[in-house]
Amino acid sequence: MRKLVTGYFWKEAKYIGLYLGCVGIFSVVLFLYNVRTDGLRYAVILSGFLFLLVLLIDFVRYCRHYDQLSMALATVPYEVREFPEAVDAIEVLYQKRMKKQQVHVVQMESEMRIGRQDMLDYYGLWVHQIKTPIAAMRLLIQTEESQESEDGRCAETEMQEREAFLRNLKMELFKIEQYVEMVLCYLRKEDMSSDLVLQWYSLDKIVRQAVKKYSPLFIMKKIRLEYKVCDEMVLTDEKWLVFVFEQLLSNALKYTPAGTIAIYLEEGECGRLVIEDTGIGIQTEDLPRIFEKGFTGYNGRQEKKSTGIGLYLCKSVCDKLNHGIAVESETGKGTRIYLELKRRPLDTDY
Repeated sequence: MRKLVTGYFWKEAKYIGLYLGCVGIFSVVLFLYNVRTDGLRYAVILSGFLFLLVLLIDFVRYCRHYDQLSMALATVPYEVREFPEAVDAIEVLYQKRMKKQQVHVVQMESEMRIGRQDMLDYYGLWVHQIKTPIAAMRLLIQTEESQESEDGRCAETEMQEREAFLRNLKMELFKIEQYVEMVLCYLRKEDMSSDLVLQWYSLDKIVRQAVKKYSPLFIMKKIRLEYKVCDEMVLTDEKWLVFVFEQLLSNALKYTPAGTIAIYLEEGECGRLVIEDTGIGIQTEDLPRIFEKGFTGYNGRQEKKSTGIGLYLCKSVCDKLNHGIAVESETGKGTRIYLELKRRPLDTDY
């Protein structure tokens, strides 16, 4: 209110100055002509009362106009409500400009929504189309394996070559399926709230789903898994938490050429789920940025197989599920990823 009053008096300062100046001129002239000041005094009092009355009425109108204008602009840029009647030509110009700007904003938002929907439609179509060659590749592998078991006359060398070919083909097929799932999750993560089913789930069951999916990679890379049964119940969404765990397990396998991957719960009342590997580790300077979108870091540039999306998606999903995620790593010794699955207090500060 104080700013409003101050702003109004600054706006009307020229008229107040004009009135005071006129009173001063009349007072000086009448004094020089030795005219009695009684009449002047009454005139000043009456004119001052009338001036203050007009000023008060104008101030009330000014406040009402200010409130109406504030309400009209409260929803900008999402919506521009009906403006109050303009008091001068300058305000008319401002209002016209605001309305044109709002029309432009609405058009841009509409074009963006259409573009995003087109992108979603395209990626959805792409995902469904790529599933066909994936299924065909899997069928070819199964056919090749069945022929291999039936044909006992193949030379030992030829058998080894075919086994290596099938093993590499399975690996690439597995990568394709993983990237397809990543695309789907990337597209759905913004609207994942409509896809959440929060219930109490067995953490052991969730971990075993991911481990079972990646068991062929453990075997092919000859990496030992140390898993301590996680006998806990967590309030979460099973599908999304499995996705997070799969991404973390995929990273551990990707950057662990040989050694061990351990999965266990920290001891204590609020124990965190830990995924620990003996891989190449993460550079200290890269650790603060590993959850940024598109950041690959030193390892990604060296290995040429990082997209910079996996950990970003994990962090985004964990934030939506109200789970915590943290990383500790030492170059050349391995990495530990901590998943805090206990319910954290929601931030209610607005």
